[in-house]
Amino acid sequence: MPDLRQFKLPDVGEGLTEGEILQWLVAVGDVVVTNQPLCEVETAKAAVELPSPYAGTVVELLHEPGTTVDVGSPIITIDIGGDAPAAAADDDTPAAGLIGGPAPGGRTSVLVGYGPKNTEAKRRPRNAGAAVAERATAPQVLPEADYGSGGTERPPLLATAPDATSKPVRHGGLEIGRAAEQHATDTEAASSQAVAPGRRAPRPLAKPPVRKYAKDLGVDLTTVTGSGAGGVITRADVDAARSGAQSGAATPARTPAELAADAGTVVRFPAAEAGTEGREQRIPIKGVRKHTAAAMVTSAFTAPHVTEFLTVDVTRMMALRTRLASRPELAGLRVSPLLFVAKALLLAAHRHPMVNSSWDEAAQEIVVKDYVNLGIAAATPRGLIVPNIKDAGRLSLAELAGALGDLTATAREGKTSPTAMSGGTITITNVGVFGVDTGTPILNPGESAILAFGAIREMPWVHKGKIKVRQVTQLALSFDHRIIDGELGSRFLADIGAVLHDPGVALVL
Repeated sequence: MPDLRQFKLPDVGEGLTEGEILQWLVAVGDVVVTNQPLCEVETAKAAVELPSPYAGTVVELLHEPGTTVDVGSPIITIDIGGDAPAAAADDDTPAAGLIGGPAPGGRTSVLVGYGPKNTEAKRRPRNAGAAVAERATAPQVLPEADYGSGGTERPPLLATAPDATSKPVRHGGLEIGRAAEQHATDTEAASSQAVAPGRRAPRPLAKPPVRKYAKDLGVDLTTVTGSGAGGVITRADVDAARSGAQSGAATPARTPAELAADAGTVVRFPAAEAGTEGREQRIPIKGVRKHTAAAMVTSAFTAPHVTEFLTVDVTRMMALRTRLASRPELAGLRVSPLLFVAKALLLAAHRHPMVNSSWDEAAQEIVVKDYVNLGIAAATPRGLIVPNIKDAGRLSLAELAGALGDLTATAREGKTSPTAMSGGTITITNVGVFGVDTGTPILNPGESAILAFGAIREMPWVHKGKIKVRQVTQLALSFDHRIIDGELGSRFLADIGAVLHDPGVALVL
C-alpha cells in the first residue's frame, strides 16, 4: 500500500521566504535514497541542492523548473512504501536531522551541500488551444488591454482638404471620407458573416502593438495564422497577410490609406513608428538580483551616506608587490594590488575601531566589532554577491592572499554558501578591475563603511619637486554618517592611503 510523503521547501538561508526551482535532478518513477539531491534551488543568496529526507519512489514533481515557491510549500511527493495508510502531507514530519525536520535547539535542518547554477530556467510555451478554451469558460471580466487599437476613445487625427460633399468620419484611428467608411463597414460586415450564428469567434492571440499595427494596415487578425510560440501572431504574419503571401489568402485587405484615397480624402498619418516586437527582453526580478535590489534600497534610504575621495601614488607599493611575489612564503599565491588594499584597510580599522561597527536601531546602540569580517564584492553570472573573510584581521599576508584567492574562485564557480555571505563588518569593492577610476559605493546593509578601489594608471605626478610618470589610483570611502563623522572618516581613509603610498608606514600602525 502506498505511503505518500510530501517534501516542503525548507528555509535554506537566514529568513528565506521563497526560492526558485532551477532544475529537477530526479524524475517521476525514479527510486531515491535518503540525502540524494532532488533539485537545485536558487535562493536570495545562493544556488543550493536540496537532498531527499526520504527513501522511496518519486510520485509527482509539484512545480516546473523556473517556478518560484514559498518556503513551506510542498515541492515533491515520494512514496516510501510500507503497509501504513497514506498520510496527509501536513501531518508528515521528517525524521530529526533530515532536511525540513527538527534539529537540536528547536531549529530546522536545512541543506547539506551547495552547487552552482548550471541551467537556465525556461518557461513552457503557451498553448493556444488551452488559452482559447480558458477564455471561453472563464467568467466575464474586463478584456485584455489593447492599447492603440483604434477604439472610440482614441484622440482624433486632423484631415486636410476634405471633400465638400463627404463629411469626414473616423475609422480605425484615421479620418476618412463617408464613401470609404461605408466600404470599410461593408467589408467588416462580410467578415463577421463567416462566423456561425450564435457562436463567438475566438480572439486571435496577438500582443497590443501587433493589434495596433494590424488595425492601421486594415488587416483582420481573425484571418491570420500566427507563427509565434503558441500560435501568437507577429508583425511578420500581419505583413504576410497584407501582401497575400499566406496560403489561402484572397485579395489583400485594403488599408485605411487606400480607402481614404478612393474617397478623395487627404489623410495625415502618424509618424512611422519603429517596430519593437521581439526587440525587448524581460528579466524576472528574483534570486540574488531581487535580494541585492532590496538590500541596496534599504541601505540607501536608511543610512545617511557620505563619500570621500583620495588620489594616491602607489608606485612604491607596486614595486614591493613585484619583490614579494618572488618570496617563497607567497609561492603559488596571487599577490594582487587588492591584497595590499585589504591589508591597509585592516591596519586602519585596528587603529580606528569605530569604523568597524554597526547601528542597532532597535536597541539604540552602536555595536563596535573587535573582529573584522572583510567583505569583497564579487560580480557573478547570478548577480552581485559580497562574501567575506572571517576574522581577516588575524591573518598574515600569506594567509590573507590565500583567503582572497579561495573567495574569488568559489564565487566564480557559483558555490558561495549563505554562511560565507553573512556577518560581514566592512567591505571592499574593486572597481579597478573593470578599468573604472572610482565611484560612490552603497553600504552593505549592517555595515558602516565600504571602500572602492579604482584602476591603477600611469599618470604625470609631482614627485620630489619634479613632474614624473607615476602609478596612481583613486580611493573612495562611503560611510554611515550616524556613526562616522567627517574627521574619523577622513583619518581612516588617509591611513589607508598612507600605507598604499609607502608600505613601510605599516610598521607604525
